[in-house]
Amino acid sequence: MLKPTYTIPPLPPHADLETVVVLREAARAHRYLAELKGRAGTIPNQGILIDTLSLQEAKASSEIENIVTTQDEVFQTSLFPDHPASPAAKEVSLYRDALRCGFDTLHEQQGILSNNAIIAMFRILKRTDSGFRTMPGTALKNETSGDIVYVPPQRGDDVIRQMTALERFINDDAVSELDPLIKMAIIHHQFESIHPFPDGNGRIGRIINVLYLTRQGLIDTPILYLSRFITRNKAAYYALLQSVRDTGDWEPWLLYMLRAVGETAIETLALIEGVKRLMAEYKHRLRTQHARIYSQDLLNNLFRHPYTRIEYVHKDLGVTRQTAAKHLDQLAEGGLLVKHQSGRNNYYINAPLVELFAERPSS
Repeated sequence: MLKPTYTIPPLPPHADLETVVVLREAARAHRYLAELKGRAGTIPNQGILIDTLSLQEAKASSEIENIVTTQDEVFQTSLFPDHPASPAAKEVSLYRDALRCGFDTLHEQQGILSNNAIIAMFRILKRTDSGFRTMPGTALKNETSGDIVYVPPQRGDDVIRQMTALERFINDDAVSELDPLIKMAIIHHQFESIHPFPDGNGRIGRIINVLYLTRQGLIDTPILYLSRFITRNKAAYYALLQSVRDTGDWEPWLLYMLRAVGETAIETLALIEGVKRLMAEYKHRLRTQHARIYSQDLLNNLFRHPYTRIEYVHKDLGVTRQTAAKHLDQLAEGGLLVKHQSGRNNYYINAPLVELFAERPSS
């Protein structure tokens, strides 16, 4: 028998949300988020951060759902999308594509994050034509014991009704005067509790987090991803999601999400500084050791694509394939890139940049 359904609250929930401790944590998160927004603007090409960080987020968010692959396989799948890849690597690549779709749609719709956009992301992620759940029987179980811990709304019309209310809460800033970071945490909890899709709710919910921060202008581009923090604190994430349903106490959940924002902003700040230092080093080496081929576009290519190939340089620099190949081989011979081969295709790795991402704090 299914466990009784949690009564999903109206939005905003009728609870003491902005407590002193919550507002204090929110202020701290805002401080680091504002610093991150400013620092990110100093990177000459925002695509460098968006493209590379989105792959890192895709990998981390998928790991929360026990979809595990290696960084090398993730980059290679992105580099050669038509080549055979593991199911996990394909899932990560689809997550990245769904995130891009959401960000592009948010921009096209002038900051509106609609249910249609959320469904479009789900369809990309799961390679399906379906949308919100219409059939009963969905229940969330404890991974270890198999016990049912939560039953989301069962009827299709209930799912639609709840998602319509959530859509309004996301997009109508007059609905409440809550701090936007607190509101983001509530949106995430509400989405996970509605559980509108047959699968992929966690990953879509985490994409909504960063899109909402972008919508609110707290960051200009989707570069703050909470999945690494959640992966490191996975047990607490699920326990606190359920605790709100069981007790109605929102404060621990809000504090968790606010700390996730603050800690992730700090980590991302350090990462951006590392990227800037490495770009400066590469710029100096290109100018002094490879002056005849140096250009800002070439430098941007080497950082936008930690794994690059002839086609990327050919397109980004507007040079012939032969010239692109010569450039990359010259950089590999000079120690700026590491050359590899996959079948008949060569690819080139910016190893220090890849190592920079791998060295991000993991505990």
